[in-house]
Amino acid sequence: MTDLDRDDLVTAIRSAIASAPNPGAAMTQAVRLLKDAIPYYSWVGIYLLDGNELVLGPFEGKPSPHTHIPLGRGICGAAAAEKATIIVDDVNADPRYLACSLDTKSEIVVPIMKGGDVLGEIDIDSDRLAAFNSDDRELLEHVAALVAQKVSSKMRKTVTP
Repeated sequence: MTDLDRDDLVTAIRSAIASAPNPGAAMTQAVRLLKDAIPYYSWVGIYLLDGNELVLGPFEGKPSPHTHIPLGRGICGAAAAEKATIIVDDVNADPRYLACSLDTKSEIVVPIMKGGDVLGEIDIDSDRLAAFNSDDRELLEHVAALVAQKVSSKMRKTVTP
């Protein structure tokens, strides 16, 4: 994917998130656009932080047995606990990996953050070894920031009297 294609994808995701009626619709659109645009993204999902666990939200790909992941468990739990993006080139070589599919070879997990708080994360699997690079990191961190704005603004609206 060229830089121009990525710019178009970010523009499409920004527009879809801005026009979505609620955070759930915004996340669903972001997941769908990412999965449709990048062929080596075999599974794309968003987990939201609920207390001390990540709960699976919208996703595209095969169903995952991991609908609830405790903080610190697996690559997803590690990324949330560390508040940092994690790229794993070979999931079979990483003892933290929670197997979802025998086809998965690599994974990237990007926290969705507002300030210093983790709201959730974008989790993407690929059937290719070492599928993810700095371009994917940059793209997904940008998308995570867009999702965070929608999720946190809605949260403030529901909490504020």
